[in-house]
Amino acid sequence: MMSNEPKRVLIIKPSALGDIVLALPALSALKHSFPEASISWLVRPEFAPLITGHPYISDIILFDRKQLSKWWCNAESFKALRSLISQLKNGQFDLVFDFQGLLRTGYFAWVTGCKKRFGMAGAREFAHLFYTDKIQQVQSDIHLVDYYLKMAEAAGAKRGDIEFKLPEDAGAAEAVKKLLKSQGVSLDKYFVIIPGAARPEKIWPPERFAQLADKIVSRFGGAIVAAGSKGERENIEKLKAAAKSNIVNLAGQTSLKELIALLKGAMLVVSNDTGPGHIAAALNVPIVMIFGPTNPARLHPYNR
Repeated sequence: MMSNEPKRVLIIKPSALGDIVLALPALSALKHSFPEASISWLVRPEFAPLITGHPYISDIILFDRKQLSKWWCNAESFKALRSLISQLKNGQFDLVFDFQGLLRTGYFAWVTGCKKRFGMAGAREFAHLFYTDKIQQVQSDIHLVDYYLKMAEAAGAKRGDIEFKLPEDAGAAEAVKKLLKSQGVSLDKYFVIIPGAARPEKIWPPERFAQLADKIVSRFGGAIVAAGSKGERENIEKLKAAAKSNIVNLAGQTSLKELIALLKGAMLVVSNDTGPGHIAAALNVPIVMIFGPTNPARLHPYNR
């Protein structure tokens, strides 16, 4: 390895699920460009399973936002924050990328002491003040995938082929097979709908999903599986009540790795603009993604 190539790289992208997926091509570009580099990723614990076991990631640094938010009034939280800062300072990173663009993530980039800190020129909450290299976004890189790649390229990485690589988990795949069989779902012919989202204004009405589910079953047969978090179970029950066809409600019944396995085996995924939909796109599963107030030019399934 040439002496001027980075040995240690840090990606700061704590959340959210879909945005983490969209940052994966930048991770691949960095690893292919600097194959000997050790790459760490700072992420929130609830999203860590998405990248745990990833062949391009050497270390996962957990950012427990809920716990650390109490640092000013809770001794254990303050201790945890000091530990995280110490971990970042001792990382000896040669390159740091803040793909989140918030005050706290900009600060985390700064406390590493790294001399090359890349971030968004238009980052919110004055986060740009913590970067050494502020990358502008223009029309040619309006999609988040392109913008993250532009930041990696600014550090000397080459784009190459776009790669959405997700780690596989044999145990999760087997658990999903057992779950589907217990619900009477044929493993070779099921369709997944993702009717929820983190923001209510991004949710297509459940009765519309119900109509679509009936059309899919009428034309293609097979089973309809609705997936989501435990909190989305009630919304899916409304969908079930409005549909004529049978819908299997798996809300809250799959871990993140099991959700990946579930989506991977689907014939088709229909999703709001939300994390599981972006996972399906990354897996190259046939997908329809429904956009409401968010800009599809910035977030649509890349090259699809």
